[in-house]
Formats: sequence, structure tokens, C-alpha cells
Amino acid sequence: MYFRSRSAGLLLDRAQKCHIASFDVSTKLKVGIVGGGFMGRVHGRSALVSGAQIVGAVGSSPARAEAAAEASGAERGYETLADLLATDVDVIHVCTPNNTHREVTLQALAAGKHVVCEKPLATSVADATGLEAAAHEAGLVGAVPFVYRYHPMVRELRARLAAGEAGVITSLHGSYLQDWLAGADDQNWRVDDSTGGPSRTFADIGSHWCDLTEFVTGDKIAAISAQLRTVRGERGGVPVRTEDLATAQFRTEAGVVGTIVVSQVAAGRKNRLYLEVSGTEGSFGFDQEDPDRLWAGRRTASQILTRDPDTLSPGAARVNRLPAGHAQGYQDAFDSFVADSYAAVLGDRPDGLPDFAAGARSAQLIDAVLRSAAADSAWITVPGSPIKGS
Repeated sequence: MYFRSRSAGLLLDRAQKCHIASFDVSTKLKVGIVGGGFMGRVHGRSALVSGAQIVGAVGSSPARAEAAAEASGAERGYETLADLLATDVDVIHVCTPNNTHREVTLQALAAGKHVVCEKPLATSVADATGLEAAAHEAGLVGAVPFVYRYHPMVRELRARLAAGEAGVITSLHGSYLQDWLAGADDQNWRVDDSTGGPSRTFADIGSHWCDLTEFVTGDKIAAISAQLRTVRGERGGVPVRTEDLATAQFRTEAGVVGTIVVSQVAAGRKNRLYLEVSGTEGSFGFDQEDPDRLWAGRRTASQILTRDPDTLSPGAARVNRLPAGHAQGYQDAFDSFVADSYAAVLGDRPDGLPDFAAGARSAQLIDAVLRSAAADSAWITVPGSPIKGS
């Protein structure tokens, strides 16, 4: 308990010193975290930084309840989800394997709790759109951590594109490359399609790239043609039915053409999400591994824009957490996302918060990729969300 209390204090001190977003302590939210793995730790850290009280956590089994609490910074462990939902908790963070998201989220919504659910929101379009509808009908906040939206230079890119600095956008291209499953013996629950769902690499990281691209451009992917490849046909003697990598070409509603490559077997690449937007007047490139910089190119010259609160656009400055020259990264982006989620629970409407509509949209893109690959890269039309905007 000393370790958890001390961690909470250090994180809250950090929040105050950096002048980052958090809500008034007089309206401190009570949150619960379901799942005690890596993402449970990330969510817990952000909850503490945002000023919330983590009243409890649920592990993968009753015996792991206390371990889940220790990992997430919660005050205590609860043996079952029902036990946690019976408390006066306001928000539930769902950090469990993909195949459990629907069940856990529906139980939380039925109990009147707001939900922050890890992506993918669900492993099928029907389930994801069903969760979107359930949250909408209940009048509850549902958020999905497409956190790369919260890098200040991503918001800067979005503002510059909206201002027309690219001119006519002509093409979009990029990649999301990792190597954590490159080895023959590398294993994870996401590899198993019964747990992780029918798509692995595209659902896990391609979804981030697509969300980021649509977010900064305001232009949706309308049709997609994809290929999938499984490099490791088995892992630990168990057949693998999910993809190690995917490539796709697409066109947007505005007629922009684009390409994407995603891989979890690209040796040497740890978490390299890269997006380039090319236009008739200017082009821009964002690299998540170097998130404090944005490349801006013109026919006459190119320059590197740096994250400086004195020069950022208002939307970018809102999610800036540190002075210029102090590296701001993934956890900072996650902190901003959670702070916005809690602000929404308290009645605010934060710009750019990825909600369950974004999760349902992602499920539709993943489904289109799977259907295209199964049909020899046939072009598949991507529908819009039936709930968003209603």
C-alpha cells in the first residue's frame, strides 16, 4: 500500500508542476480498472495523473485481484467485476483481452458506469456498433484510446491542414512497423484469434494509423484493397491464423489515394508510426518515434517544426504538457486522452476525444481489410457509422 500511495503522490505532483489537464479535486472521479497487464498500468498511471481515485481493480482471476490493484495503482483488488460494479465507481477502464471487451463493457454500461475501453472496441462490426449504440442510448461516455491524436504536433498538423496549408491533398502514405513478434518463439495472447480476434496486426496497430489519418485530414477512407501475410505459420507448435503484416491501398471520400504498410515482424522497428500527407502547396510528415517534430515541405524549401508552446496553434497548445525542449511522448499523450475522457464524464465536450463511434469506425475498416484480403485484394467499400452524429 505504501508503494501505491507514494506513486499516486509523485504522479499528482508531476501533474501540478507541469500544469497539465486535470479536473477539480472537489469533483474527483472514482474509477475502476479491469485488467492488470501492461495496459492496466498505463491506464492507472493516467488516471492518477488526471486526479482520479482508483478505488479498485479486477484481475484475470480472483487470485490475481491484488496483483491487478498493485499494477494499476488501485486501492484494493476485487475478485469479480460484479463486486467492482456494485461500488460507487464512476468510470470503468477495460484493459482485458479483445474477446472480453463486449461483455465487460456491456456490464459496465448496464450498471450506469462510463467506460474507457481498450482498442479494438470489439472483435466484430456488429459488436462494436452495438456497444456504440448501447453507450449512446444510456447517455454514458464511451472512449477508446486512439492516443496518438494527443501528440501536440499531430494537432498542429491537423490545424495546418484545416487552414489549407497543403493546398489540394493529393496522396496519403505511411506505415506502422514493430518487431516484437519477429522471432519464431515470440508469443502473445493477441496471436490467438479466439482471444485477440480475426485480425491481429491491422486491428492492433493499423487501426491507429487509419484513425490518425482520418483525424488529421477530416477525410474518411471510402474504399480499400488489402493483402495480409502470416510469416510465422506456427508459434510454440500452435498454428497461427492471424496476420503478421498487412499492406493496403485506399481512396478517400474526397478522392485522395493512399497506401499503408503495417507489420509486427519488421526487425529493428520498435513502434514506428509514420504518416505523410502530400499536397499541391505543402506536404507534412509525422513520425511517432520523434513526436516533438513535424516535417513541413514546400517546393521552395522544407523545414522542421518543433513543439514549442509559444508557437503552437491553440488546439495543439491545449494538449501540450511540457516546455519546449523537454521530450513529450506516449504516456503524456495517454494522460491527455484520459483527462479528456474524464472531462467528458463531467459534462465537457473536449475536441478530438475518440469515442465509441471511433471504435465502431475502426471495426468497419478492419472488417473491410479482412474481406478484401479474403477476396484476392478486391476493392471493398467502407460504410460510415450508423450512430455518429445522431
